[in-house]
Amino acid sequence: MLTLSLQNIVYTKLNPITWCATAQIASPLLSLTYNCPTSSKPLAPFTPLSCLTKLYSHTFYRLDNNINSLLSARQIAQNRRRQQRKGVRLLLQLLLVKIGITETLDESQFPYRLSNSGYYVCFSHSGDVDIASSQLTDKVAVIISADRAVGIDIEIQDIAWQVAQRFYHPAEIEILADLAIYQRNIIVRWLWQFKESFIKIYQYKLAQGLGMSYAEIIPKLIASLNEDYSTDTVINNTRNGYQITILPCQQTVVVF
Repeated sequence: MLTLSLQNIVYTKLNPITWCATAQIASPLLSLTYNCPTSSKPLAPFTPLSCLTKLYSHTFYRLDNNINSLLSARQIAQNRRRQQRKGVRLLLQLLLVKIGITETLDESQFPYRLSNSGYYVCFSHSGDVDIASSQLTDKVAVIISADRAVGIDIEIQDIAWQVAQRFYHPAEIEILADLAIYQRNIIVRWLWQFKESFIKIYQYKLAQGLGMSYAEIIPKLIASLNEDYSTDTVINNTRNGYQITILPCQQTVVVF
């Protein structure tokens, strides 16, 4: 049994009553037991490969020829999900210690809340795999707020343009299609993260949340790219009074 630990922990105070943290799961997971072409690129949601497929936020491995390898791959995927679930809860405990709160998590309903104070809690996790080296990377994120339901999304993989075209609002696609590819790739992922965060806040169904338009935000995102991609970006006066903050160095978007 591997001992779970976190590394590269970053704590961020977003306002006097809202805090978030991100980290990478440090424990090595099971090694991949099959060979994939070294030319394969990082996966994106809904992008099929001959030996490996990622579907939405869960990773599934498919092998064509070896049932033993298939079972090993399933074990890896299950172990990763368990590690990520443990990782976000460990990160929550570390964040609570950091801000001086002694609390337990109430997971009986969504959105999650702290049992005594009623503070709102939201989790996120994301995984990637380097096929050439068989190295797995899993990152976790958590946000706490005393005010209202909040959302967070950490995403370490790009979102395929074909996925955006399938799910995003036509008004967004019209703007995104005219961007340089490097700009489009970044903003498509940020939009995915906005949408994921609002899905968590309002408990939207997936297609409903992804299909909502945030076209009015895209020009602000383009401006932030032109300034400094590594700089945190704050978008105020969004719908229902929520603020969106992009933490690019942490590959994270928060809505609070």
